[in-house]
Amino acid sequence: MLLNCDIGESYGAWTMGLDDQVMPYIDQANIACAFHAGDPMVMCNTVKLALEHKVSLGAHPAYPDLQGFGRRSIACSPDEIHAMVLYQVGALSHIAAAQGGSLSYVKPHGALYNDMMRNESILRAILHALSQSPEELALMAMTTADNQLLKTLCAEYGVVLLLEAFADRAYDEKGYIVSRSTQNAVHHDPDTILGQAVAIARGEPLQTIDGKPLHLEADSLCVHGDNPESVAAVRAIRQALEGQAG
Repeated sequence: MLLNCDIGESYGAWTMGLDDQVMPYIDQANIACAFHAGDPMVMCNTVKLALEHKVSLGAHPAYPDLQGFGRRSIACSPDEIHAMVLYQVGALSHIAAAQGGSLSYVKPHGALYNDMMRNESILRAILHALSQSPEELALMAMTTADNQLLKTLCAEYGVVLLLEAFADRAYDEKGYIVSRSTQNAVHHDPDTILGQAVAIARGEPLQTIDGKPLHLEADSLCVHGDNPESVAAVRAIRQALEGQAG
């Protein structure tokens, strides 16, 4: 089980996240591309840090929404989404190439990620952009109770699919993460987060927010490193997963 983290989300004089502390414990860095967070200098520095720790580089494109941190849906046409993904991925790809690195995958951010999961035209627009990249880029997308449509469309566009699960989010019975506006949608207890991470890695059922069992297929586990407690949780998850592998 791989660990991925949304990262490089500082902007100008504003700092977000403990990127230097979390990077040693992850396998994949989802790097903001300046539409919801990040800026050219932050992108350059984050790529450098990831390469130093031999962490795979992923683009984290979003709707153009700095004020809302990319968490607000914007009414964009499929052509607009296709273009904005090409633009953001292209910028990060060039920054990575300048430092001797290359992108491996794309994980949309926030509202774009959620909209992609529920609107086939948005998903197709993103897959079209990935299929046109000079690099072979996988799509990281949310695993649910039924991933057949995701698998079918990725195969249609010739894009590798990476299924992602969350250690610190509650799920509904269909395998979707519960909206942050819902009570208990985000887990804060370290033992709960660690237990969910280990269960996903073992292929064991989770308990939905309604108390029902849920099986999730996953290739990568999303973790967060925006405060000392979350970094400690990532460290504990890494140690637990290495213990499972041993």
